[in-house]
Amino acid sequence: MFARLKPTEFERCLVSWITALHEVTEGQILPIDGKTLRGSYDRADGKAAIHVVSVWATQNHLSLGSVVVDEKSNEITAIPRLLGLIDISGALVTLDAMGCQKEIAGKILDEGGDFVLAVKENQPTLYAATMDFFDKHMANGFADAPHRWHVTEDKGHGRQERRGYFVAPVPEDFPVLDQWPGVKALGVATTVSQRDGKESSENRYYILSRYVSGRRFAEAVRGHWGIENHLHWQLDVTFREDDLRIHKDHAPANMSILMRTALSLLKNETSNRRGIATNRLVAGWDEKYLEKVLAGT
Repeated sequence: MFARLKPTEFERCLVSWITALHEVTEGQILPIDGKTLRGSYDRADGKAAIHVVSVWATQNHLSLGSVVVDEKSNEITAIPRLLGLIDISGALVTLDAMGCQKEIAGKILDEGGDFVLAVKENQPTLYAATMDFFDKHMANGFADAPHRWHVTEDKGHGRQERRGYFVAPVPEDFPVLDQWPGVKALGVATTVSQRDGKESSENRYYILSRYVSGRRFAEAVRGHWGIENHLHWQLDVTFREDDLRIHKDHAPANMSILMRTALSLLKNETSNRRGIATNRLVAGWDEKYLEKVLAGT
């Protein structure tokens, strides 16, 4: 049955059910990222493991949708399809450097959302221009450039970290502004770490479609890791997704959708302090608790 069901329609039904139980908070951060289902390959048929791109609602802990990347393609072509399946109006969509593409940025704006896109060397001209901008203005403490900022400090496990988040409106003479008309602000996240008497630093650069506050920018940067920590990690550890040897037709994609649905339901069951793995077992043993999870009560 799972091999025959069309994943897009199947997921559309499940997402409609979940969002009816748990209303998605307006204006929240929606990270998008991909994960390979390592056990879904089939050597006999020459089938590679499938790669799934998902969108995660950080505040509500809900998987809002996913699409399978075509075997001869990549995430760049899958992300626009995913954006067309969900409502991102008013949301802040975050993507890593692979998703930093003009077409994807335009699609997010067309759908009524805003974006925070990581910028790396895969966009060399944009990366160099953004890095030069911050090198210039951070050297003099932004004395001649408007900006917003937010700083956090963390300690633990023998390490001390100071993170700074700086956002500035894109200047009119920004070298590639004509190529990226939707970009309204530039951002940099700086990390200075001290451990065992040694100090290291790192700068990560971003483009934004809105000139947000420093705190909001920090929430977007940190929130992007929510899809790794709260979705992908849980699927690997709690559901052992990579160990599943389901590979026929649409079955691996549909099982992936079911796991994401189950995880979303379990994360939104907050009547106890048990972990996801324990609650999953209890739902299998106790039908009354199972009904509570499924009904979102």
